[in-house]
Amino acid sequence: MTAARRIVLSSDHAAIPLRQAIAAHVAAKGWEVVDIGPTTTESTDYPRHGEAAARRVASGDCALGIVVCGTGQGIMMAANKVKGVRCGVCADTFSARMIRAHNDANMLALGARVVGEGLALEIVDAFLTAEFEGGRHATRVAMIKALEA
Repeated sequence: MTAARRIVLSSDHAAIPLRQAIAAHVAAKGWEVVDIGPTTTESTDYPRHGEAAARRVASGDCALGIVVCGTGQGIMMAANKVKGVRCGVCADTFSARMIRAHNDANMLALGARVVGEGLALEIVDAFLTAEFEGGRHATRVAMIKALEA
């Protein structure tokens, strides 16, 4: 399968059940899932996992990424430190659509202690089905990319 349908997932220890539910959900929709863990509930550091997933997206190995921690905030911050990554944390479907449509986000962060599984899967669907609108938004995304230089 090409990178265009490959998605990387990672989380911290607190978000393993939600990450696994998301993995099954996106696989059922035809995505090749690259789940890079963790696999045990032993305490782990979300920055490591956010960075690892972000590097898969930035390298082009995976087209998109989804990362999960307690709130989604910390793992999102770590992912955004990797050049070429635009990750947004979402707790609603509108925001998930908009980070793709207007910001050309290539990663989504979720908070396992913020959203339940049902809503999380709806957010994932909104993120995966939205497309970048380009136009005036492309100029703004270019401005964001310039900040990395």
